[in-house]
Amino acid sequence: MTGNDGVKEGKVKLKGKSALITGAGSGMGAAIAILFAKEGAKISVVDIDSAKGQQTVDTINQSGGTAQLLIADVGKAEDIKQMIKAATDAYGSLDIIVNNAGVPISFMAVEDVSEELYERIMNVNLKAIYLTAKYGVPVMKQQGGGVMINVTSIAGVRPRPGFNVYSASKGGAIVLTKALAIELAGNNIRVNSVSPVAAATPMLAKFIGEDKDYEAGRKNLISTIPLGRLAEPDDIAYAALYLASDEASLVTGINLEVDGGRGI
Repeated sequence: MTGNDGVKEGKVKLKGKSALITGAGSGMGAAIAILFAKEGAKISVVDIDSAKGQQTVDTINQSGGTAQLLIADVGKAEDIKQMIKAATDAYGSLDIIVNNAGVPISFMAVEDVSEELYERIMNVNLKAIYLTAKYGVPVMKQQGGGVMINVTSIAGVRPRPGFNVYSASKGGAIVLTKALAIELAGNNIRVNSVSPVAAATPMLAKFIGEDKDYEAGRKNLISTIPLGRLAEPDDIAYAALYLASDEASLVTGINLEVDGGRGI
């Protein structure tokens, strides 16, 4: 697993690159940050939770990598603007942006979804991608190119009952990914998304519902996945690594489903 392998042992596929990763304090974001650092990137770890974000930074720095912590609410334009500036100022470039931060929803009838929850989900899961593009793309254009990766969800491809607003936010993120890819291709900026199935992360309990039987909910989710297991954070990290690397230099506008067959 990336968290235990150390930073110096990789094949440095991202050597000399600067990568900004949101929601990198835990789960998939942390796994992506640690793997990218192992592969030679200098990392801006972004999280709204300073303690969790610092844990990821410490893991990277103690293993011989380079990382800094940036605190931001990715649903707020001013936070995004400052985040992009801080990442660029620190490392001299902004080569990779990974929009990973997300707000989940537990099984909920649409009439029970409050406007406040709707707005929070849309702000973090969808608006944040627009904002990072608004403020990050000019930097990438000026430097001659870059990569954006949006962590979406298989729920945006194949919705499930009770995940209405969440599915809409992720479906919107997938379409926005494609729209940005075609718009920015002439600027040598590649934009792709990764759609995980339910993952073994701290967020899983929120999807199941904290008032529900966790183990029963977990087994029910696994029963819907043809390959018979949840996604692990590293599954998503390695998918993101491919999309971020030069090995994917002709790949843009795709939604890579890392879902064990759930979307079929």
